[in-house]
Amino acid sequence: MLALTRKKGESLVINNNIEITVLEIRGDQIKIGISAPKEVPVYRKEVYKQIEKENQASLQIDGLEALKKLL
Repeated sequence: MLALTRKKGESLVINNNIEITVLEIRGDQIKIGISAPKEVPVYRKEVYKQIEKENQASLQIDGLEALKKLL
C-alpha cells in the first residue's frame, strides 16, 4: 500500500485519468472528491464487498439451476 500525505485542496492522479482531491478535513473525517471517466466504477469498499457477495451467491444459484435443468 502506498501512503501519501495531502492537505486540503491537494490531489493525486491515478492512471492518468483518475484524480482524487482532498476537499475538506473535519476532525477524524476527510471529504474527498473523485474525478474519473464514466466507465470507471467507483464504490465505497463496504458497498463493493456487498456487490461481490451478491454476485457470488447469484453464480452459485444460477449454476445449481442450470444443473437441475440438465438432469
